[in-house]
Amino acid sequence: MSPSAPDQQQRQRKLAVIGGGWAGLAAAVSAVQGGAEVSVLEMAPQLGGRARSLSAEDKQAQLDNGQHILIGAYTQSLALLQSLGVEAEQAFLRTPLRLRYPRQEGLRLPGGAPLLSFTRGVLGNRDWPLSARLSLLMTAGRWLLKGFQCPPDWSVSTLCAGLPSSVRESLIDPLCVAALNTPATQASASTFLRVLRDALFSGPGSADLLLPRLPLSDLLATPAQHWLLAHGAELRLGQRAQNLQAEGAGWRLEGEYFDQVVLACTSVEAARLCREIAPAWSQQAQALRFEPILTVYLQSPGSRLPAPMVALKEGPQAPAQFAFDLGQLGTHAGLFAFVISGAAPWVERGLTESGHSTLAQAIQEFDWATPPTVYRVLAEKRATFACTPGLARPPMAIAPGLWAAGDYVTGPYPATLEGAVRAGQAAAAQALR
Repeated sequence: MSPSAPDQQQRQRKLAVIGGGWAGLAAAVSAVQGGAEVSVLEMAPQLGGRARSLSAEDKQAQLDNGQHILIGAYTQSLALLQSLGVEAEQAFLRTPLRLRYPRQEGLRLPGGAPLLSFTRGVLGNRDWPLSARLSLLMTAGRWLLKGFQCPPDWSVSTLCAGLPSSVRESLIDPLCVAALNTPATQASASTFLRVLRDALFSGPGSADLLLPRLPLSDLLATPAQHWLLAHGAELRLGQRAQNLQAEGAGWRLEGEYFDQVVLACTSVEAARLCREIAPAWSQQAQALRFEPILTVYLQSPGSRLPAPMVALKEGPQAPAQFAFDLGQLGTHAGLFAFVISGAAPWVERGLTESGHSTLAQAIQEFDWATPPTVYRVLAEKRATFACTPGLARPPMAIAPGLWAAGDYVTGPYPATLEGAVRAGQAAAAQALR
């Protein structure tokens, strides 16, 4: 028989966080700041989840498992990093929103008040005819007047059907796939509008791009690990949670009693752990579909892209939507990351063909100082949930004292770093009440 739960009034509240990604780390830091005794269980040998750095192999460069960017509107993520001692000025290259294409500039927003900045940026984009620029401004004005709300069953394509094709192809489609990792024909218009509202119209600098100058693990995982250990938290790496059972007012996890438990693992792992505890919640989490992301790293010593981040027009034989010049970001000179979001069709073709097609696309789009070669192709097959219209996402509350934290739980954001951080902080706040 398991020992009885200790008297909560005679000790710190014990809280377990299952999962050491961005949501789990945000939850753990918040709980420690709130006075809890925290233990973090992470099945992988390192923290960071889907936004981490990979170990160097065969003397190759240390790579991230994918390219992640923040925007100025990600206030909670930036505040978390600051609380861990990460200086934003050193950690990021911060620039106004700029959709630079290989042979043309594209939309570029100047600084200043959001409405004025957006208007000036759109009117100043000479790649669009005047009629297209005015159409976008009028459409955005209607979105603003309606509070960035639309019917829940609309896709982004439905929402933007009245816009000229030049605007849809060079602005809406790349923003949609970058933010939601779901093609515009399948993506939720209501979630897309929320992202646009916060990014473009919530305050000066909200649309700024923040491109990491540091490896992803150095951005959050390593600083959070040092901070948590320094503040008395316990980190159990390489330990997969197997046995979770309710006991009294708390929970028995791997034989140890906790007052509260936060499931900050993947929705698949959370559904497994809750199959007997909360069958309806487990089924809802298990029903989520996923979208993959592929990252094709190309190597070309001495080469340089027109900007640190360049947008690309995808096509049947052109898979990538964005390219990053890691040399301009201060990490790996001569190394370039080409990102394929909503990559399910290319995952089916295989990593080798995806790499070769991306290489052909890169050769066609850019001028290279030396012939580029495929350095490595990485696949994150469950990078994000498919953010489709009318999607019913699982709630944060699972059972008394048991909370879900992840970018997939009910909330206004798609599967982004900011969504993960906010979910982790919200779950910790509920657990500490």
